[in-house]
Amino acid sequence: MGMRLFNSLTRQEEDFAPQGDRVRMYTCGLTVYNRGHIGNFRTFVCLDVLRRTLEHVCGWPVRQVMNFTDVDDRTIAGAQKAGMPLREYTDRFIAAFREDASSLGLEPVEENPRATDEANLQAMADLVKALERNGHTYRSDGSIYYRIDRFPDYGKLAHLDADALQSRTSGRVDSDEYAKDDVRDFALWKAWTPEDGAVYWETELGKGRPGWHIECSAMAMKYLGKHFDMHTGGEDNIFPHHENEIAQSEAATGEPFVNYWLHCRHLLVDNLKMSKSLGNFYTLRDLLEQGFKPKGIRYALLSIHYRQPLNFTVEGLHAADQAVQRLIDFMQRLQTAQGEGFAVQPLLAETQQRFEEALDDDLNISGALGAIFEMVREVNRAIAQHQLRAAEAEHVTTFMYRLDTVLGLLSAEQTPLDREVENLMEERQQARQARDFARADALRAQLRERGYVVEDTPQGPRLKRL
Repeated sequence: MGMRLFNSLTRQEEDFAPQGDRVRMYTCGLTVYNRGHIGNFRTFVCLDVLRRTLEHVCGWPVRQVMNFTDVDDRTIAGAQKAGMPLREYTDRFIAAFREDASSLGLEPVEENPRATDEANLQAMADLVKALERNGHTYRSDGSIYYRIDRFPDYGKLAHLDADALQSRTSGRVDSDEYAKDDVRDFALWKAWTPEDGAVYWETELGKGRPGWHIECSAMAMKYLGKHFDMHTGGEDNIFPHHENEIAQSEAATGEPFVNYWLHCRHLLVDNLKMSKSLGNFYTLRDLLEQGFKPKGIRYALLSIHYRQPLNFTVEGLHAADQAVQRLIDFMQRLQTAQGEGFAVQPLLAETQQRFEEALDDDLNISGALGAIFEMVREVNRAIAQHQLRAAEAEHVTTFMYRLDTVLGLLSAEQTPLDREVENLMEERQQARQARDFARADALRAQLRERGYVVEDTPQGPRLKRL
């Protein structure tokens, strides 16, 4: 059985296979004017599961590009308000994203291009010039706009009604963000205005900066080629952003842009849209400061199918924490197995088949998790009845870690330790090496007061949160 994915372009599930020997995938990353919120990370965690499935279940290497939008209306306004140069301002939020991504166990992608990198700005200028040559643009007050009436397929991703589209394609829109029913010509290159301050580039297009939509098209094609396998993002990107990407890319190259479009549904908090005004807006750091664990948050974000809205609640977070703890407890219980007479291999083979078939079916994560937890119940019963041999328990341990290459739930927590905890651990290790066990025990007690327990293993000390 091959992998099937829901293609937003055709609105149906289709067999997926890459064009070549690897999957070339573009993901719309953060606009770095603030820390990423849990709605952003719902998308990134689901796409991390997709990436891991392509690699570890399907066996395809992945070349993934996820950009940082570090120049647009919001980043410029934020930098001006903070009184900082744009690059320095956005650096802070890129660093915060990397920290959050590590905490949530996101696999690093192959490329994280920034829109303001000189080579990428040149790629944007070249793309705009190609559109000019092909007659898809016009200039007004120094800015360059895309003429959507010159692209007959405009609206094919968002499935816009052709008659309604015809009646709404008058005028143009300058802002990077605009209403979903505002179908008008959009800016490819924005001429400098005093409101932009020091944010501009001198190019053959004139003094100014790129529009948001051209950034992703240029960077995607620069790193993945004119025609690649898969473009991913949140459902809010479908229109206008991804629709505009298709229009400008295909009008410039004359080739299909992307084979498969995959979008993750939005996240609600307590059945309401997340917003600061409602007081239900959360970053990852907010949740960690409330005592929630990164792996529990990851589980909560991945455990609902990517094409279903996720209703994020405190109760759901607690349940996710408990689910992860069940898996951790199971891994520890395997080390106690001393029985005889339980042949576990047929159960593992059946579990792996169900796990992989579920993921091949448009990332059916509930089916994949269900297969694992049913296997956990069976093996726990065998351990309790003193049936599982130690050698079989080792097979189960290896098997669980193999499945976890997709789920990313059993690897060590990625939350950085604070400096004081690190110092206490180092001091305790030195005390043990000096055979000052009284001092080592006192330091262990201090670590426990800070919420950590130390386990001494043959591979060295291991720190766990209480």
